[in-house]
Amino acid sequence: MAKLLCVYCASSDRIDPKYAAAATELGHELVRRGWGLVYGGGKTGLMGAVARAVKAKGGRVVGVIPEFMKARELAFDEADELVTVVTLRERKLLMEARADAFVTLPGGFGTLEEIMEILTLRQLDVVKKPCVFLNQDGFYDDLLRLFEKMLAEKFFKPSNMDLFRVAQTVPEIFAQIEASAGVKAESKWFETR
Repeated sequence: MAKLLCVYCASSDRIDPKYAAAATELGHELVRRGWGLVYGGGKTGLMGAVARAVKAKGGRVVGVIPEFMKARELAFDEADELVTVVTLRERKLLMEARADAFVTLPGGFGTLEEIMEILTLRQLDVVKKPCVFLNQDGFYDDLLRLFEKMLAEKFFKPSNMDLFRVAQTVPEIFAQIEASAGVKAESKWFETR
C-alpha cells in the first residue's frame, strides 16, 4: 500500500486562487510520486482542491471528518475511505496514526493548530515522521521568525529547528521529506542546576 501524506490546509473558498492552484499541484505531484493522501475529509477550500487533484490522477484519498462537519454536507464523498469521527481530537489522532509524513499548506487557526501539535509531538519524540511547511509566497515567514525568536530566547533547543523543513515550491516538498527522514529529536528538557 502507498505511503500516505497528511496534508493540513485551509477549508476556506474565499482565499486567493493561487493557493488552490498549489494544492492542486500538490495533489498531482503526490500521485506522480506514488503517495496517497490522508487529510481532514472536506470538499471545500484547499482541502477539496488537493483531494480532487489526487482523485483526478487516480490516487488514493483517505478523509477523516467529524460528524458535525459531515452533517453540514462538507465531506468529500468521493474519497476512497471516509472515516467519520465525533471530535476534532479524534480526527487529528487518526490522521497522525495513518500518515507517513506531514505537509502544511497555508491555512488559518485549524491548520496552524494541527501542525503545532505534530511539532510538539516531534519535540517530545512521540512522532518521528517528517514535517514540511509549504511557505508559498512567504506565507509562513512571520511564523518562522517567531520560531527564531523562541530559539533566541531559549524556549527550545537549536535542534528543534531540525524537526521541520520549509519548502518554497511543491516539488521541493518531497525533497524536504526525504531530507528530514530519520531526524531524531533531542531531549526536550534543558539540564538544570
